[in-house]
Amino acid sequence: MTLAWLKIMAVVGQPTWEVVTVADRASASLESRWYVAVAYMIVALVAVAAMVVALGMGLIYGERKIAAHFQCRMGPMRVGYHGILQSVADTIKLLLKEDIVPARADRVLHLLAPFLTLVVTILILGVIPYSPLMQLADVSIGVLYLTALSGLSVLGLLLGGWSSNNKWSLLGGMRAAAQVISYEITATLALLVVTMFSGTLTLSGIVQSQAQGWWVWRAHGVGVLSMALFIVAATAEINRTPFDIPEGESELTGGFHTEYSGLRFAFFFLAEFINMFVVSAITVTLFLGGWMPFRIGDWESFNNLMGLIPPSLWFFGKSAVMVFVMMWFRWTFPRMRVDQLMRLEWKILLPLGFCNLVVAAVVILSKWYFFPV
Repeated sequence: MTLAWLKIMAVVGQPTWEVVTVADRASASLESRWYVAVAYMIVALVAVAAMVVALGMGLIYGERKIAAHFQCRMGPMRVGYHGILQSVADTIKLLLKEDIVPARADRVLHLLAPFLTLVVTILILGVIPYSPLMQLADVSIGVLYLTALSGLSVLGLLLGGWSSNNKWSLLGGMRAAAQVISYEITATLALLVVTMFSGTLTLSGIVQSQAQGWWVWRAHGVGVLSMALFIVAATAEINRTPFDIPEGESELTGGFHTEYSGLRFAFFFLAEFINMFVVSAITVTLFLGGWMPFRIGDWESFNNLMGLIPPSLWFFGKSAVMVFVMMWFRWTFPRMRVDQLMRLEWKILLPLGFCNLVVAAVVILSKWYFFPV
């Protein structure tokens, strides 16, 4: 148990925690012991790579099981105990599968698209605060950084559809661009509400601003609506059902990734599942207190008991609940049509987002607070 963790345990029940990122540790040891700084960064990169692999296989297995139980089935049972090695077998299959590039495709862009999609996801994983001691870098413009990268992710889908020289892939890429760009506006409006209440753009700062209560309920009503808007918009951004129109197997035979196989198809597939965790982690960080424990007013005994649970367990536990909710969506709602998708964004969600932002601004400026801020 490190000294920093002892400091955290010593202030259980108090609203302040000491946040130390991997980048801070590397920077502190750079002048005197440069090799220690290099070791920190290498360990961080290996940890992110291991996290990507573990999340990918774990979420794929989890969704298969959850989908099966929703449909009164068993799910994978044959490969390993309760099919736990099924994802490993699928990974080996994709690695060994033949990788084909269409003869008339733009080869450079065709090969670049899946890598770009996965790299954007990994860059976001690097700034999420998993606990006070588990964060690679705390960017001073964290919310802006998330917004910029989430908008950049559409380039991978668009390039994949455009470069394949396939009309179904092109239509899927165009749908992806229209969908992601449209719903990005609503997601940004929801993020602005939390930024205004917390008064900071850093993700660790937003987490610590929720020491007295999570923004989902402490933001005076607008927090609940902001969280709902963000979840819907983010689900559309990562092409999850009921917003999986860019893939549309029954219409576009797979959409933007129709001409992909083997490892490059695996990158698209992996990015989709990891993005589900990324969206859940961002939701937890901004609206559900991040790694902060659950607290109830002046209930000192209860709050101290909740503070004994390690912050990382709080974070991953909340994220697991949000991942389950997104899987629940997929196996409950049918796919929407394109016109329904755009009507939902431009005529319902966007006006709600602007009204919610205005109400939040009025509450903050007039100081009509029902809870301590």
